[in-house]
Amino acid sequence: MFNHFQEVESFFVERKSLGIKPGLDRVKELLRLLGNPQDMLKAIHIAGTNGKGSTLSFLKNALQANGYHVGVFTSPSFFGLTGYMFKDDQAIPEDVFVEICNRIYPFIIQLDNRDMAPTEFEIITAVAFVYFTRQTDIVLVEAGMGGREDTTNCFQPILSIITNVDRDHTAFLGHRLEDIAYHKAGVIKQGSPVIIGDMDEAALEVINEEVRLKRTKSYQLGNEFIYKEFKNGHSFLFTHADDQIEADVSMYGEHQVKNASIALMTLLLLKQVGYKLDMERSCVGLRRTQVPGRFEVVREQPMIILDGAHNPAGVQAFLNTVSQSFANQEKHLIFAAFKDKDLKTMQGQLQRQFSSIIFTSFDHPRAAQVADLKAAGGKKNNEYQPDWHHVIEYILTQKSGNYFITGSLHFITEVRKYLNV
Repeated sequence: MFNHFQEVESFFVERKSLGIKPGLDRVKELLRLLGNPQDMLKAIHIAGTNGKGSTLSFLKNALQANGYHVGVFTSPSFFGLTGYMFKDDQAIPEDVFVEICNRIYPFIIQLDNRDMAPTEFEIITAVAFVYFTRQTDIVLVEAGMGGREDTTNCFQPILSIITNVDRDHTAFLGHRLEDIAYHKAGVIKQGSPVIIGDMDEAALEVINEEVRLKRTKSYQLGNEFIYKEFKNGHSFLFTHADDQIEADVSMYGEHQVKNASIALMTLLLLKQVGYKLDMERSCVGLRRTQVPGRFEVVREQPMIILDGAHNPAGVQAFLNTVSQSFANQEKHLIFAAFKDKDLKTMQGQLQRQFSSIIFTSFDHPRAAQVADLKAAGGKKNNEYQPDWHHVIEYILTQKSGNYFITGSLHFITEVRKYLNV
């Protein structure tokens, strides 16, 4: 049992050694022993290769603008163990985390003895579901990896969202879009509609087959609902059937307009099942949405922007936003990523827009080292710096310029901490 939060932290550090183990048997059994707290929740499940966090944030802010108490489960965490779960923008208090862990601990030991040892993330998920049974009107659950076998895929949602499908986590999900779509489609449940974002035809075919098998209804961006951008890409007109909504986003990039459109479609479906939502208030919530590490401006002199573009699709969205918002300006890039990502493709994408590129590394077992980055296809004019701290210190001595720091969200998390963001 645990007396202090530091003891809980040490326990989870030890639990990391179990790694990632796809499958739902362990987490479902742990939740059963806890009385199935997930069944007491009204929740939305959000899956997708990119855009999950932004879509979740748009939804959260819109719901809060209408007076709802919103629980959020998200990963990775920017704020340690407590940063996985929030209620109304407040991370779970450390003493509450300890209390819930003490409730769960005997069941963890029981499962360990049954050769069903739950992983670090499975236990965190169980903590979140127990926590959210306390004073939440609705919970937004972000899938960790994939969907079908993801730890979070253990509840019946009000509705599901699949933002998009692209190549990522290919060691676990497969290399073909159809294989990845199959995993994402696992969040679709019978009786719960699904909202689908931009989708490749091959991926869409797989998802539509899951919709048919589950005998539910789907709403796809570009078909059942559309958007039209205007005013420099920050404002747009959303249309679904007889509903037309003018909305604004403060975040950069057309991909954020797509994410906001998915959020608006979600809100309209929530209205249909009884949630009282004023769309003008909802749009205020959309407008004030900012997401850490998603084209996040953290300094202005010099301009420093952080973006967690950690796969080829994310890199392309990042580059589109850079070209739209910083055309004809000198731009410098700092990049670090996990070694199990598609480093060659991402490095090739990044070569064309920047005056200088520095590839670096960070402290994580999965982090790509300088040697990995060079082997993936480094160019002669690229610079390699093993210690990213030196790069940040240099940038902070500059009075002007545009510096983009991108790659792994874990790397971005470390940079945010270093800059006291």
